[in-house]
Amino acid sequence: MIYDVLIIGGGVAGLQCALLLGSAKDKPFAKDKKIGIITHQRASHLQNALFNNVLGLKPKTLGKDILIGGKQQLADLYPHISQIEGQKVTAVIDNEDDQVYSIITNKEEYYSKIIVIALNYAKPFEIAGLEQYVEKHSRANPMKDRIQLRNFNHLIKEGLYVCGTIAGWRSQFAIAAGSGASVGTDILTLWNDNISTKIHDKI
Repeated sequence: MIYDVLIIGGGVAGLQCALLLGSAKDKPFAKDKKIGIITHQRASHLQNALFNNVLGLKPKTLGKDILIGGKQQLADLYPHISQIEGQKVTAVIDNEDDQVYSIITNKEEYYSKIIVIALNYAKPFEIAGLEQYVEKHSRANPMKDRIQLRNFNHLIKEGLYVCGTIAGWRSQFAIAAGSGASVGTDILTLWNDNISTKIHDKI
């Protein structure tokens, strides 16, 4: 099977991107798309987070609960999105002739037309095939020695997106979620013949 989109990372940015893509399931341009997310969360900074300053989140919400609840929300609302658990990506290969990417994990190999990198900005970055895009983080405290993947408005190259802190954004919940949503709308726009697209649920 070839995915239309495969998201790498199950933190704030990755889950938000998946939720937004999932919410477009009834749109003609998105209804038959195959979407997956590799929900690797062990290295997520949410594991130790406590939130009091995020609109819509109850004060003292724990990041580790958001990680669990986010995967459940995605499964409940948009079960057509494949959640791939317990795997870590080791390589991304651009098969230019086939216009698909190979995503190699510690257990399997997957194929996708579009990839979204939604990992955190900490070292070491150990995904072979993406090393040439790694650079010093443009907004983080230099003492933290964080990294980002070189991109322009979340796009690294055709078919390869990045969102969240590793896209160069600061480590704030709302910023990471917005970055993931932005990439989601960019992908929906691409599918919708490049007509600017957003998804709103209404009463």
